Amino acid sequence: MAKKVLITPRSFGKHCKKPIQMLQDAGYHVLLNPYNRILSKSEMKAAVKDVEGIIVGVDPLDEEVLKEAKNLRAISKYGVGTDNIDLDYATNHQIPVSIAVGANSNAVADYAMALMLATARRVTTIDAKCRQKDWTKITTVDVHGKTLGLIGIGNIGKGVAKRAKGFDMKILAFDLMKDEEFARKHGITYVESINDILSDSDFISLHLPLNDNTRHLISYKEFEMMKSTAVIINTARGGLINEDALEKALKNNYIWGAGVDVFEQEPPSNLDLLSLDNIVIGSHCAASTIQAVDNMGIFSSQNLLESMILEGEGIK
Repeated sequence: MAKKVLITPRSFGKHCKKPIQMLQDAGYHVLLNPYNRILSKSEMKAAVKDVEGIIVGVDPLDEEVLKEAKNLRAISKYGVGTDNIDLDYATNHQIPVSIAVGANSNAVADYAMALMLATARRVTTIDAKCRQKDWTKITTVDVHGKTLGLIGIGNIGKGVAKRAKGFDMKILAFDLMKDEEFARKHGITYVESINDILSDSDFISLHLPLNDNTRHLISYKEFEMMKSTAVIINTARGGLINEDALEKALKNNYIWGAGVDVFEQEPPSNLDLLSLDNIVIGSHCAASTIQAVDNMGIFSSQNLLESMILEGEGIK
């Protein structure tokens, strides 16, 4: 019987068949997501039985699910965020977890800039009015020459910084791990606290993992610290922003607007957010370009195969 690998991301191998072919050439039977959506916990528990490898998107891989995967030898993340994976369980059971570093960084950085521009210039609002033959001029805010605050400056944050320099933006950054060489090269100023970012920035872009320390990092008091013309962007993880606080800030015009591609629950449970015209909403699609999808598929397949080869050589 062929060894089995479960693939949950819906876009896996969509444009390029190489990621699937790599697994098949290595002797694995590939089980694709049959639902065309994120799998529920109960569906994941049923799907992981008997598989030796998993390439996972944002579907749940907590302890309850992983306990059902008796034959699991390796997990490969289709992307870089691992907040949906119980890393402690994986470590304790010697199941290697790999991530597709750099596969989608450029795509997400592009989308973060797109959200900045669309939110600042009210692109979606103007588009909607024009479709109703309403040619009323809407006054918006500039991006060029403004201050961008990056909370987290890993690969994606660095990509946003490089793009922002093309708009002559002043760039502030907060990160526990400082890359001083990159900062000097690109004219980035590190600040001592997130509060400095919140109070001094015209645009704030989040590039952090979601964990106990970052959940609801941006909430009621943080919005009160921002400029009334500030724009906040989140292409990282739902849960970094308290969505009830975001709704209040947008409804009361505490800030200019928000560009949000990720929510705690998708679609968002706070339906009032969908009715506001000062938020631009994405469907967790920042990484969804043809090139990034191809890269993530190839990287994640390669990572999975390498992990299982190492495990087979006694690493487990």
